[in-house]
Amino acid sequence: MRFSFAEGMTQADYYAPLAQACEAAGYTSMTIADSLIYPQESDSKYPYTDTGDREFLLGKQFIETFILCAHLFAVTETLRLTPFVLKLPIRPPVLVAKQASSLAYLSKNRLGLGVGLSPWPEDFAALGVPWEKRGKRMDECMDILRGLTQPGDEPTFFGYQGEFFDIEPLQQCPAPTERIPLLVGGHSDAALRRAVRKGDGWMHAGGDGEELDRLLTRLAEIRKEEGDTRDDFEVHVISYDAYTLDGIKRLEDRGVTDCIVGFRVPYIKGPDTEPLETKIKHLEQYAENIIAKANG
Repeated sequence: MRFSFAEGMTQADYYAPLAQACEAAGYTSMTIADSLIYPQESDSKYPYTDTGDREFLLGKQFIETFILCAHLFAVTETLRLTPFVLKLPIRPPVLVAKQASSLAYLSKNRLGLGVGLSPWPEDFAALGVPWEKRGKRMDECMDILRGLTQPGDEPTFFGYQGEFFDIEPLQQCPAPTERIPLLVGGHSDAALRRAVRKGDGWMHAGGDGEELDRLLTRLAEIRKEEGDTRDDFEVHVISYDAYTLDGIKRLEDRGVTDCIVGFRVPYIKGPDTEPLETKIKHLEQYAENIIAKANG
């Protein structure tokens, strides 16, 4: 089992020391949240909390995802970073491909690129992208991202013609030296199928154990339907089972490859007041009591 530390919506200057502490403690990855704007007015609901409230995002410090990844890669040596998840269809896919390839190249392939749809229509409006047909746009963005980030010593030319994008053959250099894993987030059936058809894994966004069990069952069904027998397909989940050794064994038996763990509830209004020293203590204790024993 691999382990990812999640600490979103905290003070921006905490991320570098937290990443270094994760690496030293034996975590495989650290998740990186993605948020671009906070609209003054919105009727939108957040899909992954019971109430749907979005006010917990107000005033939170979000460093742009790729910039934060570059910063954290520069102060670590082995830690993987997994955006959780990058709101892909609101961004120009050729630019995303260049950013992802650059990060993968400079970090020696430590990027696991989580991608998904934004739940906020305001994100699309602010970036000048239509909200309609966002799933189809997402699919085309993933196709372009995959085509432009193919590894190799000699970068190839790639062109694309779709409903939303018409790209003449072009090359981006340097190419990553290994395939960049695309990890698809989302709980809808379409998201699960997209993870299998176009991605290299799936990222769970949280929820109760019964819902996670349903999602894992459905993911397994889709993989069977699609004839997917990959051994390296990644399944990242948030689960209370990740906090006991018996629970981790249950997750492994369900095909989970990566546990995402955190040690506070991030969906709170106002600033995070937990000291950095406390955060590091919690992640180190988990590494000592769980990671070392689970992988020992």
